[in-house]
Amino acid sequence: MNIGQFAQRSGVSTDTLRYYEKIGVLRRIGRNPSGHRQFDASDLDWIAFVLRLKATGMPLADIRRYAELRSQGTATAGERQALLEAHARDLEARIAEDRRHLAGIHAKIDFYKRR
Repeated sequence: MNIGQFAQRSGVSTDTLRYYEKIGVLRRIGRNPSGHRQFDASDLDWIAFVLRLKATGMPLADIRRYAELRSQGTATAGERQALLEAHARDLEARIAEDRRHLAGIHAKIDFYKRR
């Protein structure tokens, strides 16, 4: 699929896709004989994973590092795992903090209900 089709299917703008390619988040994007980008189903899987990392708060620099390690093959699996484990710990801490904040908000709601 071309970049427009890929953008539509992935939900990511063409400008963002070009930027991700420029900074190395998207790597090894095929080109047709005219030089236009050609994406395939594996690219959809990858961008979905990138979007999940982004949505859970992983910094773009870490996503870029993960992409770099991924491009180096299976020898970097341990480093990629470590990156994901660190991100999971950060995410779990943020979720716990959000739960504490939510409990405080519910306590205030209960206060107003009792009035």
